[in-house]
Amino acid sequence: MSELVEIVDSLENKVSKLLHKMELLHQVNAKLKQELVLLEEENQLKQNALNEWEEKYDSLKMANTMLGSNTSKTEAKLKINTLIRELDVCIAKLAD
Repeated sequence: MSELVEIVDSLENKVSKLLHKMELLHQVNAKLKQELVLLEEENQLKQNALNEWEEKYDSLKMANTMLGSNTSKTEAKLKINTLIRELDVCIAKLAD
């Protein structure tokens, strides 16, 4: 009978340790989820900043081509055509 009590005690200890480990892992998991959310927000902010800089770069590039750079005249013409097409689409949507 004493042997059975020892086995039960041993099982109780192991279950207790497992429950404690599980609680610790839940805490670590929650912390990692919070960190992931923060990193995703930071990534989104950096992506937005990158997009803004790319738009500024494109605008500056377009301004330089319109100032008379011989190497980029075709690029300027293509950009103007694209802008005109976008305007046409907007006008068509407004007309509907």
